[in-house]
Amino acid sequence: MEPDLFTAAAEERQEKDPTGSPLAVRMRPRTLDEVVGQQHLLKPGSPLRRLVGEGASGPAGPSSVILWGPPGTGKTTLAYVVSKATNKRFVELSAITAGVKEVRAVIDGARRAVGGYGKETVLFLDEIHRFSKAQQDSLLPAVENRWVTLIAATTENPYFSVISPLLSRSLLLTLEPLTDDDVRDLLRRALTDERGLGGAVTLPEDTEEHLLRIAGGDARRALTALEAAAGAALDKGEAEIGLTTLEETVDRAAVKYDRDGDQHYDVASALIKSIRGSDVDAALHYLARMIEAGEDPRFIARRLMISASEDIGLADPSALQIAVAAAQAVAMIGFPEAALTLSHATIALALAPKSNAATTAIGAALDDVRKGHAGPVPAHLRDSHYKGAGKLGHGQGYVYPHDLPEGIAAQQYAPDGLKERTYYTPTRHGAEARYADAVEWTRGHLGRKPS
Repeated sequence: MEPDLFTAAAEERQEKDPTGSPLAVRMRPRTLDEVVGQQHLLKPGSPLRRLVGEGASGPAGPSSVILWGPPGTGKTTLAYVVSKATNKRFVELSAITAGVKEVRAVIDGARRAVGGYGKETVLFLDEIHRFSKAQQDSLLPAVENRWVTLIAATTENPYFSVISPLLSRSLLLTLEPLTDDDVRDLLRRALTDERGLGGAVTLPEDTEEHLLRIAGGDARRALTALEAAAGAALDKGEAEIGLTTLEETVDRAAVKYDRDGDQHYDVASALIKSIRGSDVDAALHYLARMIEAGEDPRFIARRLMISASEDIGLADPSALQIAVAAAQAVAMIGFPEAALTLSHATIALALAPKSNAATTAIGAALDDVRKGHAGPVPAHLRDSHYKGAGKLGHGQGYVYPHDLPEGIAAQQYAPDGLKERTYYTPTRHGAEARYADAVEWTRGHLGRKPS
């Protein structure tokens, strides 16, 4: 909400004595020119620059925007800069704590402000993906009529988490993960800037490199780790943050993976595609990310079972057996030991010969059935065990294959319209080569045309 007297007083105290705030807060940019990274969003005439009043004159006002990007890429920072630089009324809400009541209060205030003294309102809504459909609907009239200019931030894919009417009324701006150079510039600025550490400590190159690895493109994480390590070094009376001090302070990097968000699906997809591509090392990397993030091991095992049939099939018939055995073992033992079983199965599947022939075969057959290419079952194949079946001609003329020397009977099996249709096209990869020979032989003996 709009700052009250207590909030304003707190901000004034923070400006006079910034050391009481976290380093990541103290180092927030004050202007768009101080923002690190995201230069593709900060060009002259961009929506964000128009929001702070740069080139926003004329009949075409600034647009509402949705900022989408991973944590630590600057979504809140950009909103903070807009709040400091704009000459508009700025209101902030968090979807974690706010509801329809708070949104309506902001909209009512915005209508009074623009009608009473011509002051436009910018509404920053953080974590918009946490709003329900009804809560997002409550924003539509205000955005539609431009009673407020909305800046919404989300870490989730807005095409899944934001309602279509709101998306269509806003510009979607995608924030990219910060590069190591971006984070390095930020760290060095924090070391020397008076708002930051003011030169109290130095950061050797090896420590800096490890800090960059820990950050993983997340500016907030980088500054939080730097502040903790700097505090530990100063407590020891050291003017340099040694690598050992950093390692003692920050145990390890948190995995950037949300089990309920986009990365759940993205990382799972990358695991399966790496197995399909036979890159065992990449597959193990994505498996490790899922394990470290606390993914349900049963979910991983289910994906491996699907991969065994979808991408390997009869090129290695043991692949499905391994995947099913892994799923059973995982259900019995759980983490942490299940990691060994999942690794076993992932390696086996990644290195197995590949064939999607089983996948394309059922896909083609299903396509025919869905298009109505079915036809009646040939009379000689119909059930002849019930009373009266003989009078209908069911089962008459059926040749029992086991009565023949070669165990194969050259009779019609498919419906009339599909007699010559072939679905299974085996590869010559791995064990499927023998199935390719077998299908060629059997089709020949059935009097079918070669595929």
